[in-house]
Amino acid sequence: MTQTTGTLYGVGVGPGDPELLTVKAFRLMQSSPVIAYPNKRMGGKSYALEIVEQYVNPAEKTMLGLVFPMTKDEDALRVAWQKTVDAVYEHLAAGRDVVFVTEGDPMLYSTFIHMARLMQQTHQEVQVVSVPGISSVNAAANRLGLPLADGDEAVAIIPARADMDAMRDALLHHDCVVFLKVAKVLDEMIGLLDELGLTEKAAVCTKVTSTSERVWHDVRALKGASLNYLTLMVVRK
Repeated sequence: MTQTTGTLYGVGVGPGDPELLTVKAFRLMQSSPVIAYPNKRMGGKSYALEIVEQYVNPAEKTMLGLVFPMTKDEDALRVAWQKTVDAVYEHLAAGRDVVFVTEGDPMLYSTFIHMARLMQQTHQEVQVVSVPGISSVNAAANRLGLPLADGDEAVAIIPARADMDAMRDALLHHDCVVFLKVAKVLDEMIGLLDELGLTEKAAVCTKVTSTSERVWHDVRALKGASLNYLTLMVVRK
C-alpha cells in the first residue's frame, strides 16, 4: 500500500493576543500530530509557541522546534535551511501532517514563506497550504485607532532600513505607511518625520496585543531609546 504524504500547513497564530487566533488555526493545531515552531537559540519560548501552548497539550503532540540562523552567510544559510526542511519532511514522508506556526500571517514577512518554497522545490509531492492569521500591521492599526486606508487612499508596508531616501519616498507617495522592525533606525526615522512635518501623525507599537505590549503616541519621546525587535511605526497623513 502506498504511503500518503502528509500536508504541510503554514498557520498564522496572530500578533500576540491568544484570542486573535482563527477557528481554522485552532482546528488544525488540534488535529495535526506535529507542531513545528521557530525555536529561540538563547532559551525561552518563541512568541508563536507561547500562543500554541494555550490551545494544545505539548505532551500529546510531536513538538518540532526549528532554529533559523541569523546570518548573511549564504552557505551557512543553505545548510541550516536544508536541515529544517529535512526535519519537517521526515514527518510528512511518514504520512503525518505538520502545522508550522508563525507569528502574524504566514504570507507576510514570515519564515514559512522560505520553508514552503524550499519544500516545494525539493519535495514536489508535498501539498503546502497556508492559513491566514492576523498580522501585527492590522493589529497595530486597530490598537491605535488609525485606519490603514479609506476610499482611494494608498497604504504601504515597508521594512524600515537605513536608506532614508527610500523611507522618504514611501512617506511622500502613500497616505499611510507601516514601517516594520523600526527599532534599529528609530532615531533616523524620527528625524525624517520632523523634516517632513509628520511627527504628530506617527505612533509606535512594540509586541502589539501581547501582555508585553507598549504603545507610544509621542514618538519624539523615543529618541535614543532601545526597543524590541518586534516594533513597528504607523504614519497616517
